[in-house]
Amino acid sequence: MEMVPSEENQLVPKEAMFWSCRQSIFDEMKKRFSQIENAAEEPRVLCIVQDTTSAKTVNERLTLNLPASTTLPKLFEDVAHKAGYVNGTFDLAWRKTGDMGSLDPSSEMSLTEFGFEPGKRNFLQLTDKDGEQPQIASDESGTAGSSGLDDSSQERFIGPLPRDCTVGCSSDYSSPSYSYSSILNKSDTGYVGLVNQAMTCYLNSLLQTLFMTPEFRNALYNWEFEESEEDPVTSIPYQLQRLFLLLQTSKKRAIETTDVTRSFGWDSSEAWQQHDVQELCRVMFDALEQKWKQTEQADLINQLYQGKLKDYVRCLECGYESWRIDTYLDIPLVIRPFGASQAYGSVEEALQAFVQPETLDGANQYFCERCKKKCDARKGLRFLHFPYLLTLQLKRFDFDYTTMHRIKLNDRMSFPEELDMSPFIDVEDEKSPQTESCTDSGAENEGSCHSDQMSNDFSADDGVDEGICLDSASSTERVLKPKSSLTFELFSVMVHSGSAAGGHYYACIKSFSDGQWYSFNDQHVSKITQEDIRKTYGGSSGSRGYYSSAFASSTNAYMLIYRLKDPSRNAKYLDCDDFPEHIKHLVQREKESEEQEKRQREIERNTCKIKLFCMHPVKMMAMMENKLEVHKDKTLREATEMAYKLMELDGVVPLDCCRLVKYDEFHEYLERSYEGEEDTPMGLLLGGVKSSYMFDLLLETRRPEQVFQPYKPGEVMVKVHVVDLKTDTVAPPVSIRAYLNQSITEFKQLIAQATELSAETMRVVLERCYNDLRLLYVPNKTLKAEGFFRSNKVFVESSESPDHQVTFTDSLLWKLLDRHGNTIRLFVSLPVQSPGTNRTICQKVGGDPEECSEGSKGNRNSVETILEESTEKLKNLSLQPQQGTSDSQKSSDTSDFEQIESPSPSQEPDSSSVSAVVAVDTRELEIRVASGGGAYSDPETQFPGEERSDSEVNNDRSTSSVDSDILSSSHSSDTLCNADSGPIQLANGLDSHSITSSRRSKANEGKKETWDTAEEDSGTDSEYDENGKSKAESYYLYFRAEPYAQEDGSGEGGQKCVLVHVDKRITLSAFKQNLEPFVGVTSTQFKVFRVYANNQEFESVRLNETLSSFSDDNKITIRLGRALKKGEYRVKVYQLLVNDAEPCKFLVDTVFAKGMTVKQSKEELMPQLKDQCKLDLNIDKFRLRKKTWKNPGTVFLDYHVYEEDINISSNWEVFLEVLDGPEKMKSMSQLAVLTRRWTPAQMKLEPFQEVVLESSSVEELKEKLSEISGVPLENLEFAKGRGTFPCDISVLEIHQDLDWNPKVSTLNVWPLYICDDGAVVFYRDSTEEPMEQSEDERNELMKKESSRLLKTGHRVSYSPRKEKALKIYLDGGPVKDPGQD
Repeated sequence: MEMVPSEENQLVPKEAMFWSCRQSIFDEMKKRFSQIENAAEEPRVLCIVQDTTSAKTVNERLTLNLPASTTLPKLFEDVAHKAGYVNGTFDLAWRKTGDMGSLDPSSEMSLTEFGFEPGKRNFLQLTDKDGEQPQIASDESGTAGSSGLDDSSQERFIGPLPRDCTVGCSSDYSSPSYSYSSILNKSDTGYVGLVNQAMTCYLNSLLQTLFMTPEFRNALYNWEFEESEEDPVTSIPYQLQRLFLLLQTSKKRAIETTDVTRSFGWDSSEAWQQHDVQELCRVMFDALEQKWKQTEQADLINQLYQGKLKDYVRCLECGYESWRIDTYLDIPLVIRPFGASQAYGSVEEALQAFVQPETLDGANQYFCERCKKKCDARKGLRFLHFPYLLTLQLKRFDFDYTTMHRIKLNDRMSFPEELDMSPFIDVEDEKSPQTESCTDSGAENEGSCHSDQMSNDFSADDGVDEGICLDSASSTERVLKPKSSLTFELFSVMVHSGSAAGGHYYACIKSFSDGQWYSFNDQHVSKITQEDIRKTYGGSSGSRGYYSSAFASSTNAYMLIYRLKDPSRNAKYLDCDDFPEHIKHLVQREKESEEQEKRQREIERNTCKIKLFCMHPVKMMAMMENKLEVHKDKTLREATEMAYKLMELDGVVPLDCCRLVKYDEFHEYLERSYEGEEDTPMGLLLGGVKSSYMFDLLLETRRPEQVFQPYKPGEVMVKVHVVDLKTDTVAPPVSIRAYLNQSITEFKQLIAQATELSAETMRVVLERCYNDLRLLYVPNKTLKAEGFFRSNKVFVESSESPDHQVTFTDSLLWKLLDRHGNTIRLFVSLPVQSPGTNRTICQKVGGDPEECSEGSKGNRNSVETILEESTEKLKNLSLQPQQGTSDSQKSSDTSDFEQIESPSPSQEPDSSSVSAVVAVDTRELEIRVASGGGAYSDPETQFPGEERSDSEVNNDRSTSSVDSDILSSSHSSDTLCNADSGPIQLANGLDSHSITSSRRSKANEGKKETWDTAEEDSGTDSEYDENGKSKAESYYLYFRAEPYAQEDGSGEGGQKCVLVHVDKRITLSAFKQNLEPFVGVTSTQFKVFRVYANNQEFESVRLNETLSSFSDDNKITIRLGRALKKGEYRVKVYQLLVNDAEPCKFLVDTVFAKGMTVKQSKEELMPQLKDQCKLDLNIDKFRLRKKTWKNPGTVFLDYHVYEEDINISSNWEVFLEVLDGPEKMKSMSQLAVLTRRWTPAQMKLEPFQEVVLESSSVEELKEKLSEISGVPLENLEFAKGRGTFPCDISVLEIHQDLDWNPKVSTLNVWPLYICDDGAVVFYRDSTEEPMEQSEDERNELMKKESSRLLKTGHRVSYSPRKEKALKIYLDGGPVKDPGQD
C-alpha cells in the first residue's frame, strides 16, 4: 500500500489521506452554506443617508440595506464607498426620536446593538468632520468620485462620458446625475476639464486643443494686457489667457468658461445653441486677429495655421495656364464624392482627390486667352505651402437632395499618426517661378474655390485671374523645404457623436510633454490609447456601400490637427517658473480668487437658510417674507438681531421686544418658542444645516408693556374673530393658544380672558374647513373631538339678543358669517361709452335701506345725479312699472337683498330732487333691474354701439368656470357696509392673506348644480324661468361697487373701472343686472369677459352659473354688444376656396338660433357679408357646410333645422362655399365628393371638381369621373387623398404612393371609408406614362415641390430648429433692435 506523509509528518495510506481531504472540504462547504442560510434569515437594516456637506448634495439620498449584525466601522466603510468619499474624512449622525446623535466609527457595536431598527427606515446624515469637507475618493479607489470609472475603464474610454446636460444632443449617450462636488478636485491626469454651460461642448473641445498647442499657448502668455486701453471683461485674448492659466494651475477638476463667452459678447441663450467646431475656429481666429492688431501677435494665426495653394486652369492645346494664389487655414476633405456610392477610405485618398484635376471639355470648355477660342482644359488645385499647424476638416455633414434633409456621413475614414504631405506638392510648382502678375491673396475676406470644397481667405482684388506663360516668366524661384521636412504628427482629434440635427463634441489630444493621449470630454479628462483613436475612424466592420453610414457608429473624427515635425520650431510648454512677469502676477491674483471662492464655499456649506416671516407693525400690518441666512455657529440671540435688521424694524420696535419662534406658514401656526435657548447655536436649534426646512421662523414683536407668551409643543393656535351683530362687523383676529384636551367650557373661559366678553352668553363658531361652520354648544366636549387642529379659526358673539333662540342656520350670526366667507373682490373694466361710472352702490343683507358706505357721504350731489341718471336711463329702456312698496319692504325685512345706496340721514337735502331720491325705496330700482322680464326693448334690436364679435382677438370662448381658485391666497371676504363708518377692515381685511372660505348657502340647499342641467349643451342659459320671471328675484345676494382708479394707468381711452364686492354664489345673470346702472345699458346689451393672468379674455355666457370659479382680485372686462339668449350660438363663418393656396379664409362672426332653418341663417348672414366682407351674394349662389378642423364636411340643405337636423354647439364653425351654378345637392342621400385629376404625362394636378353621387357605388363614381374627364371607363383609376384638406402630395410621389384602384364596390368600406361629403379623390388614366425627366429636371422639380409643400404646410414632417448664426462680437455684444421684444 502506498504511503504518504500526513499533517503530523506521519506516514498514512494514500487512500485515507484522500478521504480525509474530502471530508474537510465537505465540512468547509457545510459551514459556508450555514453562513449563507443565516445571512438570508438575518434581519436587515435599511439606512437612508443624506449628504449635508454641500448645498449641491443635500437633496441626494444614499440607500443601504445592511445585515443587522453590521458593525459601525463597516457602516462607515460602506457609506464611504457609496458616496465616493475617503473613509475617515466625514461623520455620520443618526436621527432617533427627533434628535441627532453622532456615530462612533471606532465602536465595534452592531447596528441593532446601537439601536437601529430592522425592517424600518433609519435616517442618517453625512456631515463635515472638524469643519473640513469630505475628501473625494481618487480614481484608483474606483468610487463615484472619479466619474464612475476605474483605471482600466478610464484608460480605455474615449466616447461621450456621462454629462450633466444632454439637451439638444443625440440619444447616443446617457446622462446620469452629475454632482458639483466632483469638479472641486483636480483629475489624477493632472489636467483640468471645462464645464459645459449647456451645449458648449464644441467650444470646450476647441479651447482644450488650443491650450494643448505649445506654440499658441506660449504666444498667448507673451501677450500683455493693457487694462487702461480695454475693459478686461470684453477682451477676448485676456479672458483666453486667464482660462489657459487656470487650466494649467487650478486645483479644480473643471472650470467655467462663462468669462470667455461673455468676452465674445454672448448672453446665456448662446449656451443653448450648438454650432460647428470648424466654424467656431474660423470665427475665433478672425476675432483674435482683430484684437491683436498693432501687437507682436498680429500675424500669429497666419504664422501657425495659414497655407497657400494655387487654383489653376491649363489649356491642353497650347499649355497656357491661368492661375491664382489662395490662402487657407484648413483643408476640407470630402468623405463621399457627390453621387458616389463609396466613400474614401483614408485621409491620404481624400487629399489625392482634393488635388486631382478635372477636365473641362464639351459644354464646359475653357476660353483660352492665347488660342482665342474655347479649348479643352485641366482645372485643379496645387499646394504651394503647408502651414506649421495643419488642420483637416472631414466633411461629414452633407445634404440629401432625396429627403431634402441635412445628414451626417458616418463612413470610415482612417488617418495616420504621421502624415507625409510631400506627395501633394507638385514638382512643377516647386520649380515654377512666381511672377509679379501672380496675385498672392491675404486673409481679409472669405471666398471659395474648387466647387466650394475649400475654406480660404483672399482679398477683393483677386477677382480676375492673371494669365501668364510659364515658359517666358522670369523671377526668383520660391524656396521650399525639401520633402523630407513635410512630415506632420497628429496631436488633436475633435470627435463628433450624434447626427446632423445635434450631438456632442469632445477632443482626443496628445500631450507633447509625455506623448500620452488624453480624452478631454467637458469636465472629464482621462487617459486613452492608440486603439481608442482608431475607434474614431467611424464606419462599421462591413463593406463600404452606399447605405453603410446609416448603420455605422455615429461617433467619429470631425477635425484633425497635425504639427510639422521640425525640431528647430517645435516648442515646449512654458513652466510656471518661466512665465513672464505679468503672467506671474495674474497667476497670483487667480490663486487668491480661488482661495476666496473656497472660503466662500465653506461659509456657504455651513450657512442655514430658512424662510423668515414678520407681521410688520407699520407697513400696512402685512405679513412680510424674507430669507434668513445665518451661520450654524451663530447663537439664537445673534440670529434675532440679524432678523431684526433684515425686517427693517430698527427705530420701529426695540430689539428686546422681538424674538424668533418656530412657525408653520401653511397652517399659520406658531409651533414653539425658544425660552432659555438664546445662546444655543442655530445649527443645533434648527437640526443641522439644510437647504430647506420643514418649518419656518417668525420674528414676533410686542409692545414694551406686554410680555411674550410661551408657545409649547402640543398647543394649538386659535384665531378668534369677535362678531358684532349690531354693526354687522367681524373684528380682526385675536390669537390664543389652547390644548386639544380642553373642554368647550374651558375654551370659552380662555376666550373671555382674551376678549373681555361674557362666557355665559358666548356663542363660538368653528370654521372647520372651507365650506363648513360648526356651532360649539356641547360644554364638556373637547377641542379635539370638535375637530380642532394645529391652526384654527373661530368666530365668537356674546350678546343678549334674541338671535340666540333661533336655529343656528336661521340666525343672523350664520347669515353674517356666511356672507363674510363668500364675498370676493373683482375689478371690472367698463366700456368707454358707459355713462354711470362715478357712482357707488351699496347693497347689504338685512340692514336699513338708508345705510351706505362712507365713500358716499361727501358726494351727495353726485349720488343724486347718478340715481336720476340711472333711473331715467332705465325708463328709456322701457322697464315695467316698479313693483309695490309693500312687496319691496317685505323683501327687505325678511331676506338678503341688494339695494342702491342713498344719502345718510345726517345729510340734510337742500333741494327737492335730493329729497325725492331719499324718499324712493331704493330696493324698487333694484327689483326693476332684476325683474325686467319681457319688458325690455326687443332683444333682437342691436344696441347702436355694439361691437363686432371679439372672437378674432379673444377666440370668443365660452368658459365661465375654467379654473376654480378654491384656495385663494388673498381672500377679501369682508366686504360689508357700516352705516356710520363705511366699509371697514374685517378679520382678514381687504389686504389680508387668509384662505378663502366657500360656504353652503341655505337658500341653495337642494338646488341642482348648474352644470348638471340640460342647458349645458346649449350656447347660453336664460335669465328667466319658465314663467318669464327673473331668476334673480327669488334670492338676493350681497353686491357692493365703488369707483376704482387703476394704479398702473392701464385704462386706455378714459376707460373706467369699478371695484365690486360680491357674493360669489350670485349667478352671472344677477351679476350682470347689478352692473346695469354702471354700464348704462340692459344686461342683454353687453358681454362679460374674464381676464386671465396672460391678459387673455374669455367670454362668460352661462347666465345660470355662479361666480364660484372666480376668486379675489380677478379682472373682468365689459364689452358692449348683444349677449346670447337661450338657444343661441355664436358661429364663426369661413369661406371654402377649394382651388386656392389658402382654402380656408375667415369671414364673419354671427349668431345662429335653435329652430332656425339653414335658409334663414343664410338670409341673416347676407347683410353681414355685404357690409363686412364686401361679398354681395345671391341666396341660391352659396351653401353652408360642416367644418371639421380644415376639412369640409356635410352640405347643409336650405330646409335643414338647427338642433333638429344639424347638431350645433358653442363656438361652432361652418364653411361658406360660393357655387358656380345652381345647387346640385337636393337630399341627404346624395354624396358630394371633391375630385382632382392627376396627369402623369405633364406631371401636374388639375383643379378640384365636385361630383355629386346618388349612391355610394364605386361604379357610379367612375362613370361620373369618365364623364367629366373623357378618360375611358376601363382606363380610369382612382385613389382617396390622405391627410387634411386639400390632401396635398408631391407630384413625384403621387404616382406610386397612393392606393390606386382599390378592389371595392362601394365607397363606405375599407380602405376608403367615404361616408360624408367633402372627401378628396384623385383619379388618372392608367395608360398614361409619367413624363421622362433628366436628373437636373427632376432635381429642379423636387426643389419646387418641396418649397410648395412647405408653404402649404402639408407633408412636411421635418422642421429643424432655426439655427442662430455664430458670431463673436468685438464691441462687447450685439446691438438689439429697439423694436424687438
